[in-house]
Amino acid sequence: MINHRILTEAKPYLENRTIKDLVISLSLIAIELDNGDIGLSYMLRDGLPPGCSTFAFAQDLIGQNAWTVAQLLVAGTDYAQRGVAMAVLTAGSRQLPLPDQNPNHPSFEIELMDRDVIGMVGLIPPMARHFQKEGFETIIFDSEISRFNQESKEVSAMEEQSRLLPACDIVILSGTTLINQSLEQLLEWCAKAREIVLVGSSTPMYPEAFKGTGVTRLAGSWWDSEKKDEIFKKISLAGGIRHLSETMIKKSVQVSK
Repeated sequence: MINHRILTEAKPYLENRTIKDLVISLSLIAIELDNGDIGLSYMLRDGLPPGCSTFAFAQDLIGQNAWTVAQLLVAGTDYAQRGVAMAVLTAGSRQLPLPDQNPNHPSFEIELMDRDVIGMVGLIPPMARHFQKEGFETIIFDSEISRFNQESKEVSAMEEQSRLLPACDIVILSGTTLINQSLEQLLEWCAKAREIVLVGSSTPMYPEAFKGTGVTRLAGSWWDSEKKDEIFKKISLAGGIRHLSETMIKKSVQVSK
């Protein structure tokens, strides 16, 4: 299971760290480690359990060992717990020597061919607009949009994934597919794709964990620790990624086969 491999790779960077601060909001989750490193994750809202005190687990996280909290990625019982774990993992990756994303290459440094079909699981609007503007057929799936607006013409029906994804040459997968544990099934459907890129703030940047999985590139984000107060404040007010763009450090790394 890929999530177990991620934990194995992350352990050396987290086992001697503790959780210094935490914020959980409607849109994002942010963690600060005791060394000042910050990690974010998206909050998957669909399927969260009801009740105003359901997420009391978070009250006890500050001061806990970061490696212990990260294990909620596999032991967590809901998306909030797994999202917290992912934020810890993305914070831990700050200790790796990873290159910045090339700002002059909007397609994550992958080479596109004229007739490529692009598949996207988890709508990222600026990225989708880029591919569509360049004339690429772009097939988009997003479970939250589909559930909220079943008549949306922006996305394809989730039931069509197994039929449409195998025909895609390039596939862009949200890092949230690790939180909802759909990634491995998606990779089976995308086995013929030339490039599979895992993207977004919920992408754990541990390339060794993805060797041999079919994922060819990780494109995630680090965060400016000197702007921690600004980041946490905006997230606490239900701000999203676009509200944090000035604090984002985009990273992109190829995964060895």
